[in-house]
Amino acid sequence: MIRLLVAAFLAALVVPFGSASARSVHRSAPTAASVDAAVPNGRNESDPALIAKAETLLDRAHFSPGEIDGQDGDNYRKALKAFQQANNLPQSGKLDPETWRTLASGASPPLQAYTISSDDLAGPFEKTIPGNLVRMARLSGLSYTSPLEDLAEKFHMSESLLRKLNPRADFRRAGANIVVANLPAMLLRSTRHTIEAQPPKENAAQAPRAATIVVDKPARNVRAYDKDGKLLAFYPATIGSEEKPAPSGDFKVRRIDWNPDFRYDPKFHWKGVKSRRKLVIKPGPNNPVGLVWIDLTAPSYGIHGTPQPENIGKTESHGCIRLTNWDAVDLASMSRPGVIVKFEDQDTPVAPLSSAPAGEGLGLQSKRQVPANE
Repeated sequence: MIRLLVAAFLAALVVPFGSASARSVHRSAPTAASVDAAVPNGRNESDPALIAKAETLLDRAHFSPGEIDGQDGDNYRKALKAFQQANNLPQSGKLDPETWRTLASGASPPLQAYTISSDDLAGPFEKTIPGNLVRMARLSGLSYTSPLEDLAEKFHMSESLLRKLNPRADFRRAGANIVVANLPAMLLRSTRHTIEAQPPKENAAQAPRAATIVVDKPARNVRAYDKDGKLLAFYPATIGSEEKPAPSGDFKVRRIDWNPDFRYDPKFHWKGVKSRRKLVIKPGPNNPVGLVWIDLTAPSYGIHGTPQPENIGKTESHGCIRLTNWDAVDLASMSRPGVIVKFEDQDTPVAPLSSAPAGEGLGLQSKRQVPANE
């Protein structure tokens, strides 16, 4: 049914081949039709529609490009190169014919039809998110600012791309039909003060589990492997900072905190934070550590989400490892206490894989507060 709806939606947007509109489609903003039809031809490697399609296919194969935005950025290239390494393909970092055949082989459409529900609009939503921790601490929750932001994160997309693919959509109307990336939606739930991630069910015995997490500091990525050394997932990451670099060596996952509070201690002396008292920031996707905190045995270090997915891999953190909210949720879902976490100081290639799809695994629900060292 979903494929029929998508096909009908795309058919309504298709323009006759050879027309001016058809010839200019790759020079304009991506549309649902152009993303669906995009195929590399050696001249359109920077076409936003083709990149959006490739990003979706990479994400579906568990090589995260970070935010699906249709932009030819570093995270997209990293995911593409990692996919090539893992599949024993020439590591060009480009969407060459062999890479495309492997990536797109048997793939379902890159977009899917989605109907905005009353749950999507339930909120609560914050009008604005303050720019400093003191004002953040006055809020009862750090939720999304709009249904658009909620929907974009739910399907791993930038708000800009979601708007471009649905130029006439009213994102505040229940029953509105839109197209989104054809990926499983990140599971969210509304609470009194914020929107939270739903921890995985503890009986998800068939879901893959990570045995080792590798934090590649020079390459700025995080990889998860199962007990047999098969790659489960690849994520772009922001890792440490010049003033507080990430640690080196082997550690373990201590616990997993879903929808955590965030605590700031003045002893950390963050730039721009003048508060001399401890602060507690309530949960939510726009909390400084996002929707989940994976606490490590390295004192005061963790792997966590972020309220700014567009900055992953491009800016420094305050010492910890940032992923997009959806990637942090994915990693937390396949992790558990005791998983080994290796911090590597040399760029290491992604090992070839046979086949080990990543998905939802076992996580531990907790409401512990997170130390402010992220």
